Amino acid sequence: MSPLLSPLLSPRRAAAAAGVVLLLVLPLYADGFWLQSGLFAMAAVLGAIGLNLLTGTAGQLSLGHAFFLAVGAYGYVWLSGEPSGSGTGRLSGLGLPPVLAFVLAIALAGAAGGLFSPIAGRLRGMYLGVATIALVFLGQHVMLTSHAVTGGFNGRAVTPMEVFGFSFSDASPGGLTVLGVPFGGIERLWYLGLALVAVGLFTAYGLRQGRPGRALGAIRDSETAAAVMGVPVARYRCAAFVVSCLYAGAAGALTALVFKRVVPDHFGLALSIDYLAMIVIGGLGSVGGAAAAAVLVSLLPQVLTTYADGLPLVAPAGSDAFGATPGEAARYLYGAAIVLILTLRPGGLASLVRRRPGTTPTPSPAPLAPPTPAIHPSHGKEPTP
Repeated sequence: MSPLLSPLLSPRRAAAAAGVVLLLVLPLYADGFWLQSGLFAMAAVLGAIGLNLLTGTAGQLSLGHAFFLAVGAYGYVWLSGEPSGSGTGRLSGLGLPPVLAFVLAIALAGAAGGLFSPIAGRLRGMYLGVATIALVFLGQHVMLTSHAVTGGFNGRAVTPMEVFGFSFSDASPGGLTVLGVPFGGIERLWYLGLALVAVGLFTAYGLRQGRPGRALGAIRDSETAAAVMGVPVARYRCAAFVVSCLYAGAAGALTALVFKRVVPDHFGLALSIDYLAMIVIGGLGSVGGAAAAAVLVSLLPQVLTTYADGLPLVAPAGSDAFGATPGEAARYLYGAAIVLILTLRPGGLASLVRRRPGTTPTPSPAPLAPPTPAIHPSHGKEPTP
């Protein structure tokens, strides 16, 4: 095989190309349930990448990720929604174009992170984690009491995404088919989700491999050494928090589009714990590992729900049979996975695809010629052996 073609045909690149092709053609074969589950997984991938940039790369613990997902979700709903109702049931909204509302919702989540970033720049470790937990409870109170914006306990319907008259719903254009397969709202949203994930992955890899990633890695390893090297520690920690919130805002807005109705109960502390499990299982500091673990953690409850009748110790949701519900069983499995990974594979899923220590490195090329003997400066001739 030609040396120029061998890197292009490596097993990892071939597997990645096959995965991309599979994702592109999946709406032609999968039903709506699995496409919707996949879209939830895409939203989880965006949120997990953002949290991993903050916790895995910058070394900052955050347990308030669910709050910023809620800001993105409700921000999109309020910015794109039209005012409706009257009296105590009145709902407000700006009625902006959905694309503009989506972008502004992400910016709103980043602005919320910017308001909290001075605290993130001063606290670290468990202190920052406890401070961010307060955001989750504060967000729950606001979502339940600000009825005009959030719809209160019952939530609020979501305006479908629309770009230049093309709706990512069952509306215009109606009756759309691709290769004989009807393309409704869920199929159209599938490709929007893929585009968002591609942009998120590309941006995250660029940040980690560039100067910001090296600075954040230095801060994670030793803040004192990073400060001595001239890295503005507080500024980079604040910036990492804001970037993580931007990713969370995009994940929340995409979640709202898939759910078609946002409710406060979804954005609780359990959601933050799920995201923390994603980055630990995937491997702290690994963008690809976080994405893979996000797919695993988000799809596992759906798989258990679908096959609950044939699984031992798992009871279908709403039944009186003995066993754990699919959601409880998924959390038990997450906990067991975290314990096993921290014990056996601290690097998470990402460590499974890295080069093993026992592998033989690529040999360096031999020198073309032996080194020239040194000439003694005083005699101008070669020294006698």
